[in-house]
Amino acid sequence: MRINLIKKQTIKNYSLRYPNSKNSLEDWLSKVKVANWEKPGDIKSTFNTADFLGKNSHRVVFDIGGNNYRMICKYAFGENEVHIFVLWIGTHAQYDAICARNEQYTVSIY
Repeated sequence: MRINLIKKQTIKNYSLRYPNSKNSLEDWLSKVKVANWEKPGDIKSTFNTADFLGKNSHRVVFDIGGNNYRMICKYAFGENEVHIFVLWIGTHAQYDAICARNEQYTVSIY
């Protein structure tokens, strides 16, 4: 199914603010553009380092740039397309900090 990325501009804005992330985020975007996901498990076929968050959150964490950055997205599989909502992007250290506060299930800054 076609992937509908919601708030692609968020990714572009982050890469402008943090130029070292630009190539890695562009690589992630190029993979999403050609991905064909029918079920959540297919996300891991495109991004084998992706981790699904529990608690029925429908959230996935992507490792970006050799694990230098993390991106939390919410996913929703529809009849004809998959919606991916960018909820949070940050460094690995920032991700560890939100996990320590158990915020990875609720964070939504974009």
